[in-house]
Amino acid sequence: MPVFPDHQRTISEPVSCKGVGLHSGAMVNLTLWPAPAHHGIVFVRTDTAAQVAIPALSQYVVDTSMATTLGKDGVKVGTVEHLLSALAGLGIDNVRVELDGPEVPVMDGSAEHFVQMITSVGVRELEEQRLYLVINKPVTVVEGDKEATLSPARRFRISCSIDFKHPMISCQSFEVEVSERGFAGEISRARTFGFLRDVEMLKKHGLARGGSLDNAIVVDESTILNPEGLRFPDEFVRHKILDAVGDVSLFGRPVIGHLKVFKTGHALNHKLVQKVLSDPSCYELVQGRPVDTERPEVRLPELSGGMDLEPLVA
Repeated sequence: MPVFPDHQRTISEPVSCKGVGLHSGAMVNLTLWPAPAHHGIVFVRTDTAAQVAIPALSQYVVDTSMATTLGKDGVKVGTVEHLLSALAGLGIDNVRVELDGPEVPVMDGSAEHFVQMITSVGVRELEEQRLYLVINKPVTVVEGDKEATLSPARRFRISCSIDFKHPMISCQSFEVEVSERGFAGEISRARTFGFLRDVEMLKKHGLARGGSLDNAIVVDESTILNPEGLRFPDEFVRHKILDAVGDVSLFGRPVIGHLKVFKTGHALNHKLVQKVLSDPSCYELVQGRPVDTERPEVRLPELSGGMDLEPLVA
């Protein structure tokens, strides 16, 4: 059987950052707090009269047009995908996310800063076993020439292809097995990107107010405008994988399956998650066998541990 982390995880201590929201342009303070087992990832807006707890689950997705936005009882938190991607990529199950604005700070446009935050405080393993969502049969969603599929696999693997018909991007493909080390080294540093003509249009409509060359790759008709250039030759497709990791984490459980996407985006990723959850025959929840000892404190990237997957009996 495949080997996976056995215990649920949270962070060892609180950690904070401050940055601008990509679309709102608002300066936002964000703090990650340790949380107990079965808490999950939960967002709380501290700037609203009613501090509504919004779980990072697919049923709370209220918008996928320019980013993934969660909402509950009229309260929303936007652009959650990069932070969720970092948490999922590093195997964090339980965290309370407090922020005093409408949007998660974009930082440099990637998940790298969030990875650094988590690794700076380390990870605490909890006594309770981790639950996994294991894909049992292929599930596909298609929208025009876009397609996304989740199929059975022994690991969580993502294969992604894009084709923007642009000389600086063109066709790109990348495949990665999502693990702590693989995510941190191959995916987390890939930044969000946009075309100059689209950025100008978005700002006219009150969006991308916080966007700049400091937090996004901007491409005009023939060149990359960022003076430092790209972090990877195929940074564009790697960022699409980063987004997909965050969007798929809205299952609320780590996934065991092969995600294959072509020209995907937040909307299609969300539709795929919804389609899987709509048919219980598509997946099962599994957990690990109890172990005799617990490692209470570990520091990334030295995360280890294993389990034999067993069907979860209700």
